[in-house]
Amino acid sequence: MSELKQQITTEMKAAMRAKDKERLGTIRMMLAELKRIEVDERIELDDARVLATLDKMSKQRRDSISQYEAADRPDLADVERREMEVIKTFLPQPLTVEEISNLIDQAITASGAQSMQDMGKVMGIVKPQIQGRADVGETSKLVKQRLTS
Repeated sequence: MSELKQQITTEMKAAMRAKDKERLGTIRMMLAELKRIEVDERIELDDARVLATLDKMSKQRRDSISQYEAADRPDLADVERREMEVIKTFLPQPLTVEEISNLIDQAITASGAQSMQDMGKVMGIVKPQIQGRADVGETSKLVKQRLTS
């Protein structure tokens, strides 16, 4: 079992003991999604894949929050926010804009990127380094700015 998945399972037990129903529900949802992937693909998830899955779940919550706020449903947006906060506790520390910029600069140098046509090469290098630590869409915008200037 991956180290991260083991940590999530341990936290589930702690939430059970503390009778924290809200946190427990979110953790169970996370474990159910990880188990679904393992069963569907007949694999054992490693930490990188668990991290990618949690990152995806966090992004889904962000999207839901914006949709609920647009529909004037703050009650549902608050539920999504609480779920997202629990998910974030298992994600690594977010990168700063400066750290992301440094990673982009290194990737551009390493790939020899000259123009927008090389964006795929740069993102291929950067994406695994930022997984779960920064928004890929925002990073993509920064790469695009660097390659067009």
